[in-house]
Amino acid sequence: MLFLIGWQAYSQGSTEYGSGLKLALNEDGGKYIRFVLWNQIWYRQLQNNPGSLINGEVKDNSWDISARRVRVLMYAQISPRYLIVTHFGINNQTFGSGGGSGTQDTGPYGAGKKPQLFFHDVWNEYAIVPAVDCETGKQNKYNLYLGGGLHYWWGISRMSSASTLNFLTIDAPIVNWPLVEVSDQFVRQYGVYTKGQLGKVNYSLALNKPFATNRTPEYDLTRNQRVAVDNNGDPAPALTGYFDYHFFEQESNVLPYRVGTYVGTKKVLNFGAGFYHQNNGTQSTDAIGAIQKHNITLLGADVFADLPFGDKEKNMALTAYAVYYNYNFGPNYIRTLGLMNTSSQFDPNLAPSERTINGPGISRMFVGTGNIFYTQAGLLLPKAQHNKMRIQPFAAYTNKNMEFLDERGNYFDVGANFFLDGHHAKITPQFSTRPLYFQRDTKRVIDGIKSEFLLQLQIFL
Repeated sequence: MLFLIGWQAYSQGSTEYGSGLKLALNEDGGKYIRFVLWNQIWYRQLQNNPGSLINGEVKDNSWDISARRVRVLMYAQISPRYLIVTHFGINNQTFGSGGGSGTQDTGPYGAGKKPQLFFHDVWNEYAIVPAVDCETGKQNKYNLYLGGGLHYWWGISRMSSASTLNFLTIDAPIVNWPLVEVSDQFVRQYGVYTKGQLGKVNYSLALNKPFATNRTPEYDLTRNQRVAVDNNGDPAPALTGYFDYHFFEQESNVLPYRVGTYVGTKKVLNFGAGFYHQNNGTQSTDAIGAIQKHNITLLGADVFADLPFGDKEKNMALTAYAVYYNYNFGPNYIRTLGLMNTSSQFDPNLAPSERTINGPGISRMFVGTGNIFYTQAGLLLPKAQHNKMRIQPFAAYTNKNMEFLDERGNYFDVGANFFLDGHHAKITPQFSTRPLYFQRDTKRVIDGIKSEFLLQLQIFL
């Protein structure tokens, strides 16, 4: 297991980092605690949705410098069979949003200040059949682990358990986390899980208790239809799982955080499929107020490739990923999202017909009942002889076909990673677009696009 964890750290692009910040708890290093610390600081130049208010001012364009993530992760192997993981930090702090509970107005507890430090993962795990035999030291082709707590062993897709340290693009498309901050806590739920390997297959299964949701459903009078919202009463259990077959090198499954790009250090080709299901996770109402409950069923199928090619000294590599999601939250379910949004309202003088149903600021149509296709690809350029920096241009595309909307949405991202020391020190610029939806009579259609430029500075130890 020590080898697997060390290889996972090394495989993210830095030969000098080794196994990182690790404290041995016994002489042979079999017992240890490992610390991982990282931050992602963003500069953003944003085109806001029409009529957006920021701190009381109408702003078509704005900029900021913000903290996307500031995190600490600690895990300890206290015996050959027992692992403890603790992960905490903050997310999404801007100059005017993302502050702690009760922060508002001006002063030491003004809006955007003192963000809340909270636990992302807190779980323990026991090896029933360990990956490495405790007595002989040999690899077990078939292994089995059991764990529980507030965990990230998730289903639906590979990217639903993505590591935030080694994305190919600047961030995830977020559609891979369709329940984020509704019935989960920053993509985590309390539950029990099992995971392991069956030869070339990595797998995980979890039974969770979703967090309670209580949104009140409203009938859509414009189109005379039910619209499901998150309201699960006393939440029914959720079952989730993911399985993937590894054609070339086997990836580590010691931790759930799936690598986005190995920066030319590993040859991987995986096919996977996953699911999430909860009975009675949403509710809707008809015109006379009759409530109906709906199950949540989320399915995904994907393929991931990270393939070095050509001259080994040049160390070029192609990274590619594609996923298809089929999401069913009940009739016409829809969510919007503005990542680190600094606007929460429209200009009150803006006519309702001119207000995009995306919402204010940088909000976009996020997820809903329907189908979503996402793909990304990046090319690691040749290694220079006298320069440690690596460059990896990339592009991504998302197509959303949601029941609530009358037109498919197309979303584009293009950028590049500038690796100063693998993922441990990198700079990533990215340009992204989003379509604007408007209510036109009874139709919800696209009328224009907006864009944003992002620049990330990342350090992790």
